Amino acid sequence: MPSLRPHATPCPADAHRASVATEPEALKTPGAVAAAAVRGASAAPRATRATRATRSLPVVAAGAVVTPFGIQPYDEVVAHDTTWGEHSHPFHELLWNERGASTAVVGARVWTITPALGMWMPAGTLHSGSAVAGTWFRASFFGFHTTPSISDTPVAVEITPLLRLLLERLGDSRLSPASRATTEAMVLDVLEPSPRELLVQAPASALLRPIAEALREDPGDQRTLADWAEELCVSVRTISRAFNAETGTSFARWIASIRAQQAVALLTRGWEVEAVAEEVGYRSASAFGAAFRRTTGLTPGTFRVL
Repeated sequence: MPSLRPHATPCPADAHRASVATEPEALKTPGAVAAAAVRGASAAPRATRATRATRSLPVVAAGAVVTPFGIQPYDEVVAHDTTWGEHSHPFHELLWNERGASTAVVGARVWTITPALGMWMPAGTLHSGSAVAGTWFRASFFGFHTTPSISDTPVAVEITPLLRLLLERLGDSRLSPASRATTEAMVLDVLEPSPRELLVQAPASALLRPIAEALREDPGDQRTLADWAEELCVSVRTISRAFNAETGTSFARWIASIRAQQAVALLTRGWEVEAVAEEVGYRSASAFGAAFRRTTGLTPGTFRVL
């Protein structure tokens, strides 16, 4: 029997799904989605973007190249918004910043790196990264054959005042071999994974990608789970299940993590706490502070640059 139901108006999400189906396969990998989702995370949302530089580095297996050092420091102030393509090192790497916030992407996981929270990258780990112009990033390279890794997987590291002083001391070319060996031993003694981290698992499916893109452009987006379900023409339960499956957390906690990452990027650029709270979607600085502490275990003031 012919249906008497009038022709339905196509769901706005249908056109999006159709366009996703024709995207190059390279844009459908979790790593590519994660990188795209946070490419602007270390910059002020909706700000005018400068020319972006892209750097290519090789993929090198752990220990494949003999490194004649125990711990070797490196630092650079990036002149342009910069993206590092996926690569790996033959040595372990500790990433942290002297100024500003940057991101590191491993698979679908996105870490925010700041002056307070660094990141340990084990040798041979495929990763990419991003930083905005003016970021002063620092790195310490640890010889694979001389230094045991503090973790088999990437982990956050709290950059304590003592660790910072020791790492800075290793940058002094006047250090005697004995003093350098002593300082390196002290670094290894205090270096440990931190339970605090600014980490977000980026969703990779076509269903959740519009949400990730919307929050990347506007972390203050106030659409609820029900709003998104209606807009994407699916049930609330479907989106809720997808978030748990793809990110390992709930929609609400994922949103809080995204906002925390964006907030840190702004705080490290000198924004006032009240302005950051408004920018990332909170009605007051106190509400923002409470949510930020629940998510990160730290206060916004930890990342505030005066």
